[in-house]
Amino acid sequence: MPREFASRLGTVESELKALWLQAQAGDETAYRDVLGRIARLLRAYLRRRMAGCLDDVEDLVQECLLALHLQRGSYDSTQPLSAWVYAISRHKLIDFWRRNRRYGALNDPIDDVDELLLAGEANEATSHMDLARLLGELPDAQRRAIELTKLEGLSVAEAAARIGMSEGAIRVQVHRGLKRLSLLVKVVI
Repeated sequence: MPREFASRLGTVESELKALWLQAQAGDETAYRDVLGRIARLLRAYLRRRMAGCLDDVEDLVQECLLALHLQRGSYDSTQPLSAWVYAISRHKLIDFWRRNRRYGALNDPIDDVDELLLAGEANEATSHMDLARLLGELPDAQRRAIELTKLEGLSVAEAAARIGMSEGAIRVQVHRGLKRLSLLVKVVI
């Protein structure tokens, strides 16, 4: 299972990059498609980092998409698209925290954000391997529900439609899977 997950991450990256390059060449359909996919990934990424400010996630997603659009000429096609997208979104997130100091105690001080992000980048490859290994311990239904809703950023309805389950079943599988993952993490730590 862990290899399958790592392989899927590579597949998502290559699909996004191919669509982005088609969009850069003038394909409007590819551009809409890639922005939609990136928006879902950004929602998941920002939800995890903005737990105290979930009402602002969609606004920040739109800011990130606008920045991607305005900076699309700066993308180096020899590099992973996701690295470029997340670099821009990290900067937008930092700008958000600076603008919204009212959340102060709920979140890390802005001076620590850069250090936290840098530490996260250093451990990102290891984290992907750890996550893939932990997800591999879950039953398929729980693993798939978590991958779709938490990692790919799909809504419960979208995930249910994609794998042919009811929305309630997806919620149950996610809940049980996250509960099991928390137990697995405690055992590892």
